[in-house]
Amino acid sequence: MWTRLLLTPTLAVLLLSATAPALEPPTFSDEVVRILQNRCQTCHRPGEHAPFSLLTYRDAYDKKDDLRDAVHARVMPPWKPVPGFGDFLEPRRLSDAELATLLRWVEAGAPEGDPAKLPPPLVFSEGWKLGPPDHVIEMAEPYTVAGRASDVYRCFVIPTSFPEDRWVTKVEWAPGDRKLVHHILSYIDTTSAAEALDRRDPGPGYACFGGPGFNPAGGLSGWAPGIQPRVTPDGVGMLLPKGARVVVQMHYNNNEPESRTDRTRAGLHFAKGPIDKRQRSIAALNRTFTIPAGERRYEVRASWTDYLGRDLHANTITPHMHLLGREMKVTATYPDGTVRSLVYVDDWDFNWQGMYTFARPVPLPSGTRIDMVAVFDNSAANLRQPSRPPRPVGWGEGTTDEMAIVFLGVTVDAERIGWRPAAK
Repeated sequence: MWTRLLLTPTLAVLLLSATAPALEPPTFSDEVVRILQNRCQTCHRPGEHAPFSLLTYRDAYDKKDDLRDAVHARVMPPWKPVPGFGDFLEPRRLSDAELATLLRWVEAGAPEGDPAKLPPPLVFSEGWKLGPPDHVIEMAEPYTVAGRASDVYRCFVIPTSFPEDRWVTKVEWAPGDRKLVHHILSYIDTTSAAEALDRRDPGPGYACFGGPGFNPAGGLSGWAPGIQPRVTPDGVGMLLPKGARVVVQMHYNNNEPESRTDRTRAGLHFAKGPIDKRQRSIAALNRTFTIPAGERRYEVRASWTDYLGRDLHANTITPHMHLLGREMKVTATYPDGTVRSLVYVDDWDFNWQGMYTFARPVPLPSGTRIDMVAVFDNSAANLRQPSRPPRPVGWGEGTTDEMAIVFLGVTVDAERIGWRPAAK
């Protein structure tokens, strides 16, 4: 007679584990180095922003514990959008399979494997990646950051003297000291506001934490470690008005005991073909909130709707809060009631904010409502709390103030600028 054996899920797993062949652990030379090349080495190499290199087996082996902890907590690579909420170009987030491979490698003792399986090393180009620019803008003078100084925010005003408006289609930022520069944001000022701020602050530039201190008339993108140079879609340009000033906000971190000096540049490429659409910016924001002291989860909401009857397409999105920010979710509700997720950051970190480029422009037909929900933690338990004890916090430019805003880079479907380059 046959006896029927009832298998519980646990027993089934044990039996399968006993009979299935053991998986060979991944090795550096085969699987691991390919992940490091794809996700890490842009920054983790000599002369770049990261504190150590991950080019060789010895590099990775010596830092295996740091590597395990950083990827397991998803601190690295620095990529904040939650998967499934928006589709972006060049996402740096490790896939689940890549994460599992790195963790298995460390748990197995970080084996080197067969060096004959190593892929060719990456070749990192020197100089301008986009080729010689048409014009270079540069900080007027170097700026020195003291040793062990962290989170230094400084704005530098760069005048331009073009005799006419210019359409910019490519921007490549070149930090003077990549180990010193954490990230760069840029703004366009068509008034004298930035120069007035500069005159009131001794030394090169002026202090600017949350924003540039004035209402910008646009921007020329920005830079963060691992981000590729900004190139607009065909027929789209960023307007640099005649006589405008470019204001560059620098975020510096100096981990060395000695002072370090930076003088950042940007290579601008002007339109060589027709421009029919201008890269514009819209924002959903709330300036009227007050976060009570001690509140651990305080929601701030804002909405934006274009009542001008325009059909738009969004190509970039930039969430923005300060140190108390914890989460931000942005959605688009179409006129038919359909809701589309644009971005969701569930672990906000002011030090790793970014501009995210959609993989494909997102349609925003006339009547679409953009909704933003920002969550703040104003309790003493918040490790990033700048006020001890906590105090009520509202909108402001200062370190201890807050903001709740999301910017979207958009084009107008019906716009036909009709700019054409002058015949040579």
